Amino acid sequence: MRTIRAAIAMDPVEPFILGDYELEKPRADEVLVKIVASGICHTDIAVKEQAVTLPLPMVLGHEGSGIVERLGDGVKHLSVGDHVVLSGDSCGSCRKCHHGLPSYCDAFVERNLTGCRVDGTSPLSAGSEPVRGRFVGQSSFATHSVVPGRAAIRVDNHYPLELLGPLGCGLTTGVGTVMNALRPSAGSSIAIFGAGTVGLAAVMGAVLSGCHQIIVIDPISSRREMALSMGATHVLPPNDSALVDELLSLTRGGADFSVECSGVPEAVNAAVMCLARPGWCAQVGATPAGTLHPLDMDHVGFGRGIKGVVMGDANPQTFVPYLAALHAQGKLPYDRFVKFYDFSGINQAIADSKSGEVIKPILRMGR
Repeated sequence: MRTIRAAIAMDPVEPFILGDYELEKPRADEVLVKIVASGICHTDIAVKEQAVTLPLPMVLGHEGSGIVERLGDGVKHLSVGDHVVLSGDSCGSCRKCHHGLPSYCDAFVERNLTGCRVDGTSPLSAGSEPVRGRFVGQSSFATHSVVPGRAAIRVDNHYPLELLGPLGCGLTTGVGTVMNALRPSAGSSIAIFGAGTVGLAAVMGAVLSGCHQIIVIDPISSRREMALSMGATHVLPPNDSALVDELLSLTRGGADFSVECSGVPEAVNAAVMCLARPGWCAQVGATPAGTLHPLDMDHVGFGRGIKGVVMGDANPQTFVPYLAALHAQGKLPYDRFVKFYDFSGINQAIADSKSGEVIKPILRMGR
């Protein structure tokens, strides 16, 4: 056992509480990682506030980056001292994992959303009481984490490790949704709803794919300006009464593709209704629990469709290093919308994210 510092979400109202906890040594298939930094994702906030109803108390965080300090006997693809980006857990043996889609793993829920290992245990405890410390394979709101070997992705030691955590979720989700799930051909048009981290990553994915028209819809003017600087060709506020008509006019009949990143039910509808014939919408944003959406089957029947996408249909073990290389080449400049906070400032970072003041907060745990 070793003593670490972690931020725990107790309930929807109380702020994150930093405290000292005991962390087990890694099992055979696990790795001990010293967390250098962790991005804060909208999903962390949604779970904390119970818009996504997972069990609390729990140590959240799932955009961690850090340094391998200890290996389980069965982990052969990593070495002590490696720089790693953390992503979700998966079994590695089901059909989806074999097809390079670990985010659709048959055991995804048990491995990522319970806060525990598949056997019901957690590597984290407070005295004799277990603490849920396995959120999305990592619970990275902590100074150290014991993670499955499959969740740790080695990256080049020359890359800026403090900046890389969001590659494990937000950037993979946005870029991957465009490049892997939608696969637009050069010259396509795409409408992107929401200009947070995932939406801006989708913009960069659309640029990389050669999309000719990239339209971003967001209520915050500073985010619309950021989208333009990232390669969007047009930006619009979400005018509920006229938005679809504006999009149909801009695209001369409809967008070839759309990506819904906000989780706002009205945006889901607009993302489907703005599509051309044919056209595909990728649903990425986490809608409120129990959200139902009616579909106009006359509209869908003309070659239109909507598909849910998790983690950009990517295999993080190969996609994260690809994104890191793109950033190093200046082709994925997400550092322009990042703000760093000390770990002790986690509650302020979340407040700034919720207000829209900051797009991607990253917590520095230190080395």
